[in-house]
Amino acid sequence: MLANAPFRRLWTATSLCSLGDWLNIIALTALAAALTAGSGFQTQALAVGGVFAAKMLPPVLLGPLAGVLDGRLDRRVAMFAGDLLRAALVVSIFLIGTYTWLIVAAVLIECAALLRVPAKEAAVSGFVPEEQREEAGRLILLVTYGSAPVAAALFALLSLASDLGRALSPGFTTSSTDFALVVNAVLYLASAALIFTLKQISQLRPPGPAPSTLRDLLAGRRHIAGHRLVGALVLGMVGAFVAGGTVVGVAKIYTSSPVLGGGDAAYGMVFGAVFLGVALGMSFGPRILRELSRRRLFGLSIVMAGVLLAAVALIHNLAVVVVLALALGICAGIAWITGYSMIAVEMDDSVRGRTFSYIQAVARVVLLVVVIVASPLAGLLGSHNLRISATIGYRFDGSSLIMLGGALLTVVIGFVALRRTDDRAGVPVAVDLFAALRGKRFVEESGDEEPQGLFIAFEGGEGSGKTTQSRLLAIWLRDQGFDVVQTREPGSTKVGMRLRAILLDAAHQGLSARSEALLYAADRAEHVEKVIRPALGRGALVVCDRYVDSSLAYQGAGRELDPAHVARLNSWATGDLVPDLTVLIDVPPSIGLRRFASPADRIEAEPLEFHERVRREFRNLAAAAPERYLVVDGTLTQEEVSRLIQDRVRDILPDPVPQESEDATGTIPAIRD
Repeated sequence: MLANAPFRRLWTATSLCSLGDWLNIIALTALAAALTAGSGFQTQALAVGGVFAAKMLPPVLLGPLAGVLDGRLDRRVAMFAGDLLRAALVVSIFLIGTYTWLIVAAVLIECAALLRVPAKEAAVSGFVPEEQREEAGRLILLVTYGSAPVAAALFALLSLASDLGRALSPGFTTSSTDFALVVNAVLYLASAALIFTLKQISQLRPPGPAPSTLRDLLAGRRHIAGHRLVGALVLGMVGAFVAGGTVVGVAKIYTSSPVLGGGDAAYGMVFGAVFLGVALGMSFGPRILRELSRRRLFGLSIVMAGVLLAAVALIHNLAVVVVLALALGICAGIAWITGYSMIAVEMDDSVRGRTFSYIQAVARVVLLVVVIVASPLAGLLGSHNLRISATIGYRFDGSSLIMLGGALLTVVIGFVALRRTDDRAGVPVAVDLFAALRGKRFVEESGDEEPQGLFIAFEGGEGSGKTTQSRLLAIWLRDQGFDVVQTREPGSTKVGMRLRAILLDAAHQGLSARSEALLYAADRAEHVEKVIRPALGRGALVVCDRYVDSSLAYQGAGRELDPAHVARLNSWATGDLVPDLTVLIDVPPSIGLRRFASPADRIEAEPLEFHERVRREFRNLAAAAPERYLVVDGTLTQEEVSRLIQDRVRDILPDPVPQESEDATGTIPAIRD
């Protein structure tokens, strides 16, 4: 992506701007607290809240107006002038140094920034081919939010430099906010210089209607109405926003109050810890506690964020607070990425974009309310001393009370979300969690014999090479001394062979989608009972070519049946038997379908759009359960694919290796994918 010169310059300008924006909000809140330091805790808290209001209200209220102006102004000139104006306003704050002008300038800075949004979207659409726009959007999003902890660390370093200067020279008067505002202005000027070189922006048209928080809220609410799971996920994500927003909203007055006694460097560390934690949680969230249900992980991470927020409020030690803020951010990040992934799977392609716009609008509104209200309300609550005895006391202020209130609200939301999304009813959450911490999935004892072997399923579209790879894996496992059963769907039982002839014969093109789903489920029920469970029961390794996920992809997405109905049907047919590992060999249908030399069967003969839907659903399933999936690029060489699969399977093989069983089932002859 960054080899594209115009996009690279736009991305660099966006990086500088985002770093400047985060540094600006940290510097202005710190300056507001410094300008009102002698006026008491309440005035100082109200002053910080005023800065948040000045920074966050214009984007919500004036976003549509910016879109209207975008159609009438030269975009390059507007973006260039906007960055120059912001640099000038930042310098004016530094020179004038009054709270009133700080608020006025903060509003004007955000108004100037609004001109960038539609112009930036138009530039991305114009500079990047359509097939790469999703990747371009991820890169833009990365620097937009990923620069927050960088800005916080930079502010902390500037604060330490200011403190060092005063320690070395009594006449040194430059404060950390002065340093930060100068750096802030330089970042905006550097962005303006890059934008000036992008003459192509002037000719680009807007990609769509102007952004509107109100429109996104109303439209998105209609799309999730009646969708209980998605509504619960959105509610849970609100809890994560409340937890993170509460810390950010009161961080400055909390760190500078007598309770903690920190300065600007402490503020930067707490602010940065929250956002660094969010980034870590979003990066590693899908890979932690792999044996725990993703729905339970979602609810528990929100509850834990609330508990950590309460700890931040009650523990008055700066080092501990920074660590707790980092952990809180991690929990919020896990909740966000887990909820986002589950919603992506639940919603149809036609409404998924509008649903995500709704979630982003909810995030903006919730954070706006929390951040703006937190500091003023903390100021109104004041500072207090709780005298326990003549020698023991506990000092707290309004910021601690606000965080405790936010913690309580977050915990309640987390428990509600957990109850509404729980997919393991009857299994105690604590027992399930402790089992996952030990790397195991808790299974209730029953009278039925539990599988003792290892179940590996291969999935993929037509021509992906999964049949070949499943056969090669079975051979490799036998060479290691394992009892291996290689099987396939449909057609691995006597009944299944007859069903396979019906399902794949091109002469049966008139077969209805529901009948097809039922026939596949019937084959699978027979297959599980007669082949898979007996093999697992004796401790064998089962390698299966296709399983339940194929029905979810082909009948659910390809035939456009209700995925919940297909999932329930197959869950009942298999007795909830889930593979220990699913290997998805991902190949674009345009490539896979060209690999066939013989006449196509009934499924292969479907149009390209059908196979594209199937591929998207396979990828969605893998994204929703990364702990169970290995996704391999099927365009690699056969040897490279085999090596990747063997590396992953090696991690889950039982130890020690069992002796090869005399009754191990032989290899089924290879079939076409």
